[in-house]
Amino acid sequence: MQLPIYQVDAFTDRLFGGNPAAICPLERWLPDATMQAIAAENNLAETAFYVPEGDGFALRWFTPEVEVDLCGHATLASARVIFQHEPNRSSISFRTLKSGMLTVKRAGDLLMMDFPARPAASVAAPEGLVAAFGRTPVETLGVRGNMSILMAVYRSAADVAALKPDVQALTKLDWSAVIATAQGEDGIDFVSRFFAPALGIPEDPVTGAAHCTLTPYWAARLGKTRLEGRQISRRGGALTCTLNGDRIIMAGRAVLYMQGTITV
Repeated sequence: MQLPIYQVDAFTDRLFGGNPAAICPLERWLPDATMQAIAAENNLAETAFYVPEGDGFALRWFTPEVEVDLCGHATLASARVIFQHEPNRSSISFRTLKSGMLTVKRAGDLLMMDFPARPAASVAAPEGLVAAFGRTPVETLGVRGNMSILMAVYRSAADVAALKPDVQALTKLDWSAVIATAQGEDGIDFVSRFFAPALGIPEDPVTGAAHCTLTPYWAARLGKTRLEGRQISRRGGALTCTLNGDRIIMAGRAVLYMQGTITV
């Protein structure tokens, strides 16, 4: 069987920036084991699969290790592929199993995603966190779910940039992933980094799902609903996030890197 595949750099306006995602459009679902094997073979943070469903699409995301319940950059990348093939379409609805209906609208070269907010609550810093990061956060919060995320808040963007995590130590924490974040400067409201070695992602370049948790936190801290976020990984990425009740509107750009065919 031959299948189309695309690779898109998401949350960036330049090639080789942002977060790369593989996208596999399907006519019908493949067996879960096959989709997981394709994701492992691609060895990117996420591979997204979608199938037509009415006027929209059903969408699923896989890391090299597991299926996840929400992924922002691979949703943005999927929309980029669909808009390329349907230039007259202005919006796309994705039905997902665990995150409900997700909508992506086009506004020029910006893609605007409507995602659920996932606010975190204060939690005690787990044993091993400071040793894993080498720096003590000023606050820790968490949100539990299929992907449980711990958020460590630091005093400055420089603190977050300087982190050199012990990836093996992070896998021993009772959390699927860890966000490190701090207030930004020079027009940037907040910065972040995202680590999920337990999911096969030592450090994610840009993470839309993390901003579902970052946005309500920084909106409350800074007293504003529209925020500019930067994920300061090596590749880096930019998101404009707007808190709208229990939803997050995330705006970003995406660049097509590759298209081809895989044989399975």
